[in-house]
Amino acid sequence: MKTFSMKALVSAVALSAAMTTVAEATTLKLSHVRPQDTAIDTAAQAFADDVSTATDGELTVRLFPANALGDYTVVQERVGLGAVDMAVQPPSSGADKRFQLAYLPYLVRSWEDAEQVFADGASMREEVESIYADQNIHVLAAWPVYFGGVALNSEVENAADPTVDKGAKLRVPPMKSFQLMADNIGFIGSPLPFSDAFTAVQTGVVDGVMGSGAEGYYASFRDVTNYYLPLNTHFEMWYLLINQDIYDELDEAQQQALSQAAERFEAARWEGAEADQARNEQLLEEAGATIVPVSDEQIAAHAEIVRDTVWPVILEDIGADWANSVLDDAIR
Repeated sequence: MKTFSMKALVSAVALSAAMTTVAEATTLKLSHVRPQDTAIDTAAQAFADDVSTATDGELTVRLFPANALGDYTVVQERVGLGAVDMAVQPPSSGADKRFQLAYLPYLVRSWEDAEQVFADGASMREEVESIYADQNIHVLAAWPVYFGGVALNSEVENAADPTVDKGAKLRVPPMKSFQLMADNIGFIGSPLPFSDAFTAVQTGVVDGVMGSGAEGYYASFRDVTNYYLPLNTHFEMWYLLINQDIYDELDEAQQQALSQAAERFEAARWEGAEADQARNEQLLEEAGATIVPVSDEQIAAHAEIVRDTVWPVILEDIGADWANSVLDDAIR
């Protein structure tokens, strides 16, 4: 009887220890906007594997691709509330209109400019992080995506001439900067949620899409994209986010593992983003889209018009004094 009791005691202690280990393991849900096996999905999975390895499985990240937890605008709100643990996605100006500053069309002209403006420690990056912090969201890293363009379902005459009224309607994100840009370069901007965009093009409600780039159009719109204009409309930057309270509840080793994995996640993307943009333009072409030639002069003409007509409206809307102070430091 004594032997049995000792064995039972040892078993109970072992079971208790195992249960404690299970209880201490934490799984974080991470949302992103693209389908599985896309560039961000692969990068996010590598980040998740990195975190799991660094913490011996005590902290894991579970991916929810393709807006499985909701449109990015909804997910940002849920991350702030803690209903979704993490996300990697574009910022939503619906939550704070100041995010429009980072989406100013033609803010940067090259990948070198983009890294200078948006890299960790840059003034624009710090402002973006501060705006997220106001929503109880901690920024772990950024993920440079692409320079944007316009996807069309049908051919549009003089599509690359910003001075011509084309009569074509484009779905734009529900952000004033995109609608104003479309309207001022000869298109008609129609704000629609991302989740409604494909159907809108497919059914002819709109003639094309603005607000994404070759990667986004290939991932989500290639079946309705017959022409692509690489106009460099804007520079798209996504952010790797976590609810601040959830981050604070992690122990120091787990926070360090997340932060270090996030640094590698961002660094790897800066190294490969430009080549990935070219690859996705080629994939669009292979899928049947015509890449409409756009000259540097035509891009410069777009930039001049947009900076003259769109920027003043947006800067006034979000607070001209604050916005200009950030811009003066960011693009000096």
